[in-house]
Amino acid sequence: MHVTEAVTTQRARRASPWSQHPLAGPLLGVAGIVLFLLIWEAATRTGLVNPKFFPPATVVLAQLGQDLVSADFWASVGLTMRSWLIGLLSAGIAATALGFIIGSSTFLRRITHSTIEFLRPIPSVALIPLAVLLFGIKMESSLMLIIYASFWQILIQVLYGTADVDSVAMDTAKSYGLGWWARIRYVVWPTTLPYLITGLRLAAAVALILAITAELVIGAPGLGKEIALNQSGGSVVPMYSLVVATGLIGVAINIGMRLLEKRVLRWHSSQRGDVIV
Repeated sequence: MHVTEAVTTQRARRASPWSQHPLAGPLLGVAGIVLFLLIWEAATRTGLVNPKFFPPATVVLAQLGQDLVSADFWASVGLTMRSWLIGLLSAGIAATALGFIIGSSTFLRRITHSTIEFLRPIPSVALIPLAVLLFGIKMESSLMLIIYASFWQILIQVLYGTADVDSVAMDTAKSYGLGWWARIRYVVWPTTLPYLITGLRLAAAVALILAITAELVIGAPGLGKEIALNQSGGSVVPMYSLVVATGLIGVAINIGMRLLEKRVLRWHSSQRGDVIV
């Protein structure tokens, strides 16, 4: 008890009152964005960069405000997010199931290790010609790239999670007669869940990147295609507006995944603020 109080007191002395405020993190994040916009605005207004090719932040944000009330804009957002969601869910289900199957067997781990290490580093964009040959410029091409890129993010994390299972706990479960499914549910799943959530959070960002990339390069409908059309037509301000919109979507996805992580893992030590010594 005395050790715990000493550690708590020492941390309280080192931490400033501002750092302990619940709004400290969000406010600092907003301050960083404002600083970035100010630098952007100053760089274009002072002629440091050519405003013709890099418009001021205020002009781009004004265009973004117009886009937010445009039905065409939200239709493109909907198409992009549909590809993102379907691809992420498909990759998550497949990678989780395969990860538990492979991770539960030492033999399967060894026999698939080389194959996984060979396929995982292949860039998804290298599969664009194959996707176009198979599916043309439809959404299926985007899904192929999204699923491929997201699959490895989740699979590797699930494999790490299954490898981290306590062997004593697993042997105890076997000695009590628990079957394969019961061991997965009561022993492997609680250990692997934090790894799985981390993999989903990483895959969510990768899935958005590949969705936009596929739309840019292949021409599948969505925000990426609209960015490419504005770029080819010389509409610089609308192009940058859509680029900023994709960034905001990425921030929203990251925040959503963080909130999901905190809710799902509220029992886990990584989500607790108090450390018991």
